[in-house]
Amino acid sequence: MKDKRPYSHKFFENRDCRYYPCHRGIEEMNCLFCFCPLYQFPDCGGDYRLTADGVKDCTGCIRPHIPENYDLIIAELKRRKASPGGKKK
Repeated sequence: MKDKRPYSHKFFENRDCRYYPCHRGIEEMNCLFCFCPLYQFPDCGGDYRLTADGVKDCTGCIRPHIPENYDLIIAELKRRKASPGGKKK
């Protein structure tokens, strides 16, 4: 099976990962952000729920795994870095 998208600094798909696919319903799974860099922010913009213990459960979120969202996530990280306390502007 030939890859649809070449691996690059913005995309790679690890079909050999023991957790692959970690999210359902994505045709092209970008594994670059396996651990979402926005997870640390309460207002991350993703589709998550809080467990009874108050821990984020992001299994319903596909935002970091959609290849086209790479630039959006990098831009969001840059905005938060420039903002006091890392909050959204």
